[in-house]
Amino acid sequence: MEALIIGGLLAILVIIILVKTIRIVPQARAGIVERLGRYSRTLNAGLSIVIPFIDRVQPLIDLREQVVSFPPQPVITEDNLVVEIDSVIYFQVTDPKAATYEIENYIHGVEQLTVTTLRNVVGGMDLEQTLTSREEINLALRGVLDQATGKWGIRVNRVELKSIEPPPSVQDSMEKQMRAERDKRAAILNAEGQKQSAILNAQGYKESAVLTAEGQKQAAILKAEGEAEAIQRVVDSINASNVTEKVLAWQYVESLPTIANGNANKVWVVPAELSKVMDSLGSAFGRGADQAD
Repeated sequence: MEALIIGGLLAILVIIILVKTIRIVPQARAGIVERLGRYSRTLNAGLSIVIPFIDRVQPLIDLREQVVSFPPQPVITEDNLVVEIDSVIYFQVTDPKAATYEIENYIHGVEQLTVTTLRNVVGGMDLEQTLTSREEINLALRGVLDQATGKWGIRVNRVELKSIEPPPSVQDSMEKQMRAERDKRAAILNAEGQKQSAILNAQGYKESAVLTAEGQKQAAILKAEGEAEAIQRVVDSINASNVTEKVLAWQYVESLPTIANGNANKVWVVPAELSKVMDSLGSAFGRGADQAD
């Protein structure tokens, strides 16, 4: 019975030793091995053998790119305004040994270094520069962080500012300014529209007046040409029919009653030519009677 118990304990001890001897490191991970308290080697991804109770494997370190978002930090600008800046750091562990022994907590160290560097960079800018110079701030932060964290075995790949929040009073002033700018642009656009409308209306009236005048001119010309042509035809017809002065005088006398009966004729004026016409008719009728005798 005792032999079975001893055999079972030995089997358990062997299993424990085997478990502590064989270590499997996942991909993109690394393990630091300490032998009797001192650094021995770095375990890479795959199967590794360690000496139980002599070698101790530190917690595995992630070698992938990590994203850490830090809480908003109050930063004072050059014009003494406090802004809240929320930042994000993208970094990667390149040397597991340095990340383990050069700093106690590299994530905390990166956070504090980001805060101090951010205050130094933004402290030399006013509020307007801070709001419009995100790329410059990102580059400045990345350069300082990458240089400072190099000895920690960390490479800072990118730094991004998620938000920059000015004080509420400044936000209210900025909103009023933006509203005033929008109203100004709307008023300018409205004035430009009214100006263009007035110009187009004036051009339309001008073209309409020109076309009307041209039409009246053409109508007058055509009317004058028609009247001249009619008069010319009458003259040609008279000349062709050999109408004598006596016939014309008689037609003139016949038309006098029609002229006198007009509604607008309140006073009838006898033309001076009427005596000449009557003389012509008298002489004509006198000659006619003599010929009859």
